[in-house]
Amino acid sequence: MTFSVSVVIPAHNSARTLGACLESVYAQTAPVHEVIVVDDGSTDRTAEVARGYPCTLIRRTPNRGVSAARNTGIAAATGDILFFLDSDEALTPDSVANALDILAADPECGCVHGVIAPDPLFDDGPVERYRVLHAYWWRARGAGVVETAFFAQAAVRREVFERLGGFDERLRDSEDLEFSDRLAPHYRIVLTDRVVALHDEEHRLRPLLAETFRRALMLVPALASARRGGRRNLTANSPASVATAALTLAVLPLAPWYPVLPAVGALGFCAANGRLLRFVARQRGPAFLPFFAGVHFLVVTALVGGAAVGTVRMLLPGRGAGTGVSGPAPGRAPGPEPAAGPGTGGGAAR
Repeated sequence: MTFSVSVVIPAHNSARTLGACLESVYAQTAPVHEVIVVDDGSTDRTAEVARGYPCTLIRRTPNRGVSAARNTGIAAATGDILFFLDSDEALTPDSVANALDILAADPECGCVHGVIAPDPLFDDGPVERYRVLHAYWWRARGAGVVETAFFAQAAVRREVFERLGGFDERLRDSEDLEFSDRLAPHYRIVLTDRVVALHDEEHRLRPLLAETFRRALMLVPALASARRGGRRNLTANSPASVATAALTLAVLPLAPWYPVLPAVGALGFCAANGRLLRFVARQRGPAFLPFFAGVHFLVVTALVGGAAVGTVRMLLPGRGAGTGVSGPAPGRAPGPEPAAGPGTGGGAAR
């Protein structure tokens, strides 16, 4: 079966990475029918970079977030398959071809998504190396049929959006989880290590922790919604890792009197992440392990804090349990808006 492919790239202030992203798309071994860049209110040279390539550029202002940008791309696309690619990622050359092979072999599969490469797109230091190593590890170990889709590098049949509507434009984070909640009951979702993207990740610790906390606000509502539907979300951290981090954090105030307790908690955290740490040692060497383990502990504690706050918000009157935003949870996300023509006004990344 031959598919036509529309690549949809939401972009916000992406001048640094968009060129590498587009180069990777035009270097694919499978032919791409069209490439649509949705410039979501950028204030840098994003649009100028896009104009250097034979893509369709849609500019929208003001910035409205990745969900609105993807919906704009969906409305403008004409391909049978919509391949979503974040503007800070670059695909390996056979990624689109491999995604199409999986879709062609399985008519019940509505979405194929991939993994983050273990090396960054641009290496900006140890925090970024931590981030991509962890991202690669947890996704690659979950490869197969899953019930969660991540749309940073994902191929989706057009009929999926015709049936389910678009992304929830009220969400700037965790929109993947909300859409997965509607997608999984109707279509098979495949996570594959044959679709690979190098990612330009956050390289500063404080913004990384803030981002983790913010995204974790939707975690418990999303897990609760999935369980009500009999589904299981794909998660980045094991329950043992989260539990040992939470317990270690809880006993820290007792450290002046019982210093052994935090030490035992830290050892428990390392044991809970033993397979991950062994993978890191193979990739980056034992010398990188202490840094990786320390940053990972901080990230997981930020996740615990965000999940706790999200749980409280979910329980408050007037909060949407299914979406984490005010008001009733949508049974169907807002559909794509009418397409703007090339070079006209805004929508895009978070």
